[in-house]
Amino acid sequence: MVSLGFAARLLGLSRVFLVVMAAGNRANAGGAQDVLESELDDARYKAACPEYQHYAVFPHRPLSEGPLALPYQRPSLHCRTFTSPLVEKVIEDMTSRMKDKDLTRLFENAFPNTLDTTVRWHVDGTQKKTKAKHYLIGGSDGAWEGPQSFIVTGDINAEWLRDSTNQLAQYQALAAKDKKIEALILGAINTQVEYMIESPYCNAFQPPPPSNIPPTSNGQHDTVHPAFESTQVFECKYELDSLAHFLALGNQFYAKTKSTAFLTKRWYAALETLLVVLDDQSKSTFNETTGKFERNEYTFQRVTTVSSETLGLGGVGNPLNGGTGLIRSAFRPSDDATILGFFIPANAMMAVELKRTAEIVGSAGKVELRKVLLARASSIETGVWEHGVVSHKRYGEVFAFEVDGYGSQILMDDANLPSLLALPLLGFVDVSDKTYQNTRKMILEKSGNPYYLTGKSFSAIGGPHIGLQHAWPMSRLVQAMTSDDDEEILDSLKAVLKTSKLGLIHESINVERVTDYTRSWFAWANSVFAQTVLDVAARKPHLIFGKDAEPYRIG
Repeated sequence: MVSLGFAARLLGLSRVFLVVMAAGNRANAGGAQDVLESELDDARYKAACPEYQHYAVFPHRPLSEGPLALPYQRPSLHCRTFTSPLVEKVIEDMTSRMKDKDLTRLFENAFPNTLDTTVRWHVDGTQKKTKAKHYLIGGSDGAWEGPQSFIVTGDINAEWLRDSTNQLAQYQALAAKDKKIEALILGAINTQVEYMIESPYCNAFQPPPPSNIPPTSNGQHDTVHPAFESTQVFECKYELDSLAHFLALGNQFYAKTKSTAFLTKRWYAALETLLVVLDDQSKSTFNETTGKFERNEYTFQRVTTVSSETLGLGGVGNPLNGGTGLIRSAFRPSDDATILGFFIPANAMMAVELKRTAEIVGSAGKVELRKVLLARASSIETGVWEHGVVSHKRYGEVFAFEVDGYGSQILMDDANLPSLLALPLLGFVDVSDKTYQNTRKMILEKSGNPYYLTGKSFSAIGGPHIGLQHAWPMSRLVQAMTSDDDEEILDSLKAVLKTSKLGLIHESINVERVTDYTRSWFAWANSVFAQTVLDVAARKPHLIFGKDAEPYRIG
C-alpha cells in the first residue's frame, strides 16, 4: 500500500486531493463511500478528484480476501463520471454469489469501469441548446441535438468508435430498465453519428464542440486524404471495423430496447456516408477494364520509423484485386497497418452488422434501403467465404487474417477485436463451424500463429502493436467466451486474474514477467473481462457460483 504522504510528494497533490483519496480508501468491499467534510460542496469535491490514470497505478484498500489480495480500484462516489443504481445492483447480484474472492474483486472493479471513469461528457437532451455555428458540422441543421455522450478510451482523452461501442456493450441489456443508461447509450449513438458524417475514414475523435473540452494532439505528423479537421479528429486511420462498430452500437441498442429513437435524419445521413465509403473501398487498385492504376480515395502517410504505423506505396498500401465483394481496410483494429488490405474479421463483422441494420430500417418502413443493405451484406459474406478461406496443409480449411484477392494470404490472428478468434461472438459463424474450429486450433498454437506468445508467466495472442513479448489478456478472454470446455474457460480466467495485480485488466502483459505491462487504465479490456464473467454466469454458472448454481443474466 502506497502511503498518502508518499503519493502527495510524488504527484504534488493538494490537501483536498488527499481527502478524496482517503475517502476512496475508506470504501468498504460493497462499494459504499464515505463523504467529505460537509463544507465541501459537490463541485469542489469533483475539482479535487485525482486523474484516474494516476489513481489506477496505486493499489487502494480494502483488499480482496483471496490469495492475490487485489485492491479496490473504483474511484470515490463523487469522482465517478456516471452512476446507475441498476449497475450497482448487478454488481451486488454477482459478487454476492461468486466464490473466488479475487475474481469477485476484479469483476467489481471492471464491470463499472467505463461508467466510473470514461464518460467525459454527457447531456440527456433536455438541456437548453447553446447557439454556436461551429457546433453544426458541415453547416447542417440538427447536428449535436438530443442526447450526446463522449466516451474516452481510458488514459487517452479521445473516443475510438470501436472502443466506445465495446466499452458500453455490457450495459446495453440494462437500457430498457434504466432511463439514464438508455439516454447515455442513445447519446453515444448520436455522438458517433456526428463523427461518421464529419470524417467517416477516421478512427478516433476529439471531444464534441458543445462539450467545451479542449482538443489534444496525438503528436504525430500525418498526411491524409480526405483531409480532416484536427480540432475534431484525434487520429484518422481508416479501419473498416470502426464503421462496423458504429452500426453495432445502434444494433445492440435496438436488440435490447426495441427503440428506434436513434433513427434520426442525422443517423440516416451517417449511414449514407458509410455506404459511400464501402463503395469506394471495394474498388480494385487497377481499373478492371483498362488495367490502369487508380489512386484510392483514402491515403495515409506518417513520419515514423515504425512500419506498421503507415502505409507504403505513397500511402495506398499493397495492390488489391477487383470483383471479390470484399472491402478494403487500411488499418487493423490494433491501429496497425494491414499488409493485405482485405482484412477478413472486419469484413465478417460488417456483413453481420449490415444484416442487422437492414432489419431495423425495414421495421421502420425503409424497404428499399433494407434491400440495399442486405445486398451489400451478401456480397461481403460471399467474398469472405470465397476469398478468405484457404487450405492449410496441417489444419485444413481455415480463415485467413488478410487476403488481397490475387491469392496471397496472411495466416495469423491479433488480439484486438474483431479477430478470427471472435468470429462466433460477432455472429458470423457458429462456434461449432468446422472452418472456425480449424482456424481456432491454428491461431491458439505457436506453430500456427506467429503472434501466439508463450512464456513462464502468461500465454495468449498478442500482435505487432506492442511487440513480440507482450500478449493481450483480451484474447484470453475471447478464448473463454468461444469455448464450451470448463477447464479451458477456468484456465483462461485464472491466467488473466494472475496478470491483474492492480485490480484492473491491462492492455498487454510481458509473457515472462507480469509486472511488465502496458496501460494500467484501459476501459475496453475491463469491459471485455466483465462481459466474459457475465457470459460464464449465464452459460456455465457452476464455474463461478458453485455446484448446481442457477444461471445469472442481466436485463
